[in-house]
Amino acid sequence: MQKEEFYQLLESRKSIRKFKTDPVPREVIERILNAGMHAPSGKNLQNWRFFVVTGKKRDEYLQHSQKSWLSLKDILAKKLKPSLYDFTERFFFTLGEAPVLIFAYSLNDVNERHYTSIGSVYMAVENMNLACLVEGLGSCTMGAPLEIKEEVDRFLGVDKLPEYQSGQLELLCGMVIGYPDHNPPKAPRQTESRVTWLE
Repeated sequence: MQKEEFYQLLESRKSIRKFKTDPVPREVIERILNAGMHAPSGKNLQNWRFFVVTGKKRDEYLQHSQKSWLSLKDILAKKLKPSLYDFTERFFFTLGEAPVLIFAYSLNDVNERHYTSIGSVYMAVENMNLACLVEGLGSCTMGAPLEIKEEVDRFLGVDKLPEYQSGQLELLCGMVIGYPDHNPPKAPRQTESRVTWLE
């Protein structure tokens, strides 16, 4: 990849919230996960843990997604114009028809600072967002599952794992993945007052 292509890739990434129902081949999902697991991590602990949800299990999750909307709808009503609010509500109720959901967890370690562990997982998630783009897929990283974190843990069966019961396993975000069925505009990047140079 040439330098120009790399920067074009970064600049073309945007969140997709409407998908075709076409399934994503398992080998493609595995390549995306592998891209995530090539991210840097604190002390090289590679503390990310991913749970991939498809098929009937994905359909079952919709009731939980709809519940997370109840925690956010009043806040979003104040921030979004009506048409975007309605679109967002539909997204929560259908997850944009995305056929693949991925939930990203951090396996926290007493020998690593909490924020470093969290940061390591989010770096992996961004690798996965970019891999989706290369694969011709769309994706959207979601914080909404955190509104119903314990429900999501139970839904995935994470609560039965010993590392969860010892307090080490922590949900950080979800992702929806699929072939895009819309081409939304990318929000302008706000660069003013974002960088301070010290010399």
